[in-house]
Amino acid sequence: MLLATVGSVAVATIYVGQPVLVQVGRDLGVPEANLGWIVAAGQVGYLIGLAGLVPLGDMFDRRRLIGGQLILAAVGMLVAAIAHSLWLLLVGLVAAGLFATVVQTTVAFAADLSPPAERGHTLGVVTSGVILGILGARVSAGGLAALWGWRSIYVTLAVLLVVLSIFVLKLLPADHRSDRRTYGEVIASLGRIFREPLFISRGLIAFFLFASFGTLWSGLALPLAADPWQLSPAQIGLFGIAGLAGALGAGRAGRWADAGRANAVTGTALGLLAASWMASGQATWSLWLLVVGVIVLDFAVQSVHVSNQTLLTAAYSHQTSSVIGGYMLFYSLGSALGATATTTVYSTSGWTGSAILGGSLALCGLLTWAISLRRPATRRRDVFADHGSVRVGATHDEG
Repeated sequence: MLLATVGSVAVATIYVGQPVLVQVGRDLGVPEANLGWIVAAGQVGYLIGLAGLVPLGDMFDRRRLIGGQLILAAVGMLVAAIAHSLWLLLVGLVAAGLFATVVQTTVAFAADLSPPAERGHTLGVVTSGVILGILGARVSAGGLAALWGWRSIYVTLAVLLVVLSIFVLKLLPADHRSDRRTYGEVIASLGRIFREPLFISRGLIAFFLFASFGTLWSGLALPLAADPWQLSPAQIGLFGIAGLAGALGAGRAGRWADAGRANAVTGTALGLLAASWMASGQATWSLWLLVVGVIVLDFAVQSVHVSNQTLLTAAYSHQTSSVIGGYMLFYSLGSALGATATTTVYSTSGWTGSAILGGSLALCGLLTWAISLRRPATRRRDVFADHGSVRVGATHDEG
């Protein structure tokens, strides 16, 4: 639960700005078409951290890494809180995003601490914490902004990050390493992973998954703040509660993965993701259909995400930090695409255009999954699927 809480608060640093984009833009004089860059800034920092910082988890004591990165993320939040220009706000958000990659170090640590037969369940719990952070950030951000302004959001997160760093250093077990690889060796091993078919297919699924996710949550404040609704940031933030219901409903995704149903869960959830946009796309005239769409979308995203990570940590159990960091590069690129594209599309085609974009991205993820099922296993390190079950390290002859 501590690791889940760390993931929840750390990831919130990237997403808390979404329900208050209009308020921040008005305060700092940012045009509507450029508001997506406020969200994308955190994703850019996250992208850099995934490639450069997360692999350190395969080298050093992850307890100390997690504690230190939480402190540095807090510094980024404080910079964002005092920013009186767009460029300084973006600097603070990029810095916070860079060290928010502590989430992936936390996920990898949780996977290694868990018995193999319970790894999916453990990842489901920790990933639920992360999803709660992504969605709960919207609820809390809207409320804080209504009471004390948008800057109070970043101050609050900075305090929480510092408090959590203390708990981490006091309560988590030490993470001693018997093998001492160099940074170059760790990066080289990550490069080899990028040639593995399993990794590439799951990474591309994550790219389209979170691009669709980002399309909804980075752009939703725009139609809700406009006519006919004209909702306040606090009211917009309440839609995160619907997302929380969907994410929690997918809490059993880890159990399903442990039972060998990861592939079936992935395909079904991607189909639901695409279908959710038929409801979410009606946000300009029906808030109830929007709520249904939000619940289904977040259920689907959580289910696919847990299944992906369960398969990858089982296949690459000797380098979980590197494989999770590499996988999340696709997540970050997809989220950044969704954040920037949805505001641009909305400015020209309205929410209908954003819904078509989100649904198309979901269908691309479903197509990627379908193609991956047809891939012949020809590499020694492939993970073989037999009715969804996972067998690691099978030989070429078995393939």
